[in-house]
Amino acid sequence: MKERVRAILITPGGNLLTIKRVRPGMAPYWVLPGGGVEPADTSLEAVLLREVDEELGGHAKIHSLVHVHVQEGERQYFFLARIDQWDPARRSGPEFDDPSRGEYIVKEVPLNPAGLAAIALKPEPVADLLGEHARRLFELTDLGR
Repeated sequence: MKERVRAILITPGGNLLTIKRVRPGMAPYWVLPGGGVEPADTSLEAVLLREVDEELGGHAKIHSLVHVHVQEGERQYFFLARIDQWDPARRSGPEFDDPSRGEYIVKEVPLNPAGLAAIALKPEPVADLLGEHARRLFELTDLGR
């Protein structure tokens, strides 16, 4: 089974940091930063920190694993984390060098049911979970700050 990690990243303003995907021939949709686990990876958390650096040019402070989503031969681990700074100009990775893969636009989204309902966040079951628990997730990230 393929494994991936995703970050539910809370910004200093209390928003959710997402990536808006714009691909040729498709309606735009949003994803949470993250990526695939490789055989040499030492932990899921290490993968997440690497992916946040590659996709956002930032460093996350991981709070906890909050959800595991299994679908079609893939398991995705969703971690709640804070991010204070990011710089899309520092992004790296093969997806940014291949124009046929479309655009990866970093966007802050209000972390509330209305803000989340205004975007097409994938996967949908995780979007529903975030919409239901947005306020509680924000409160959790204030622990240990």
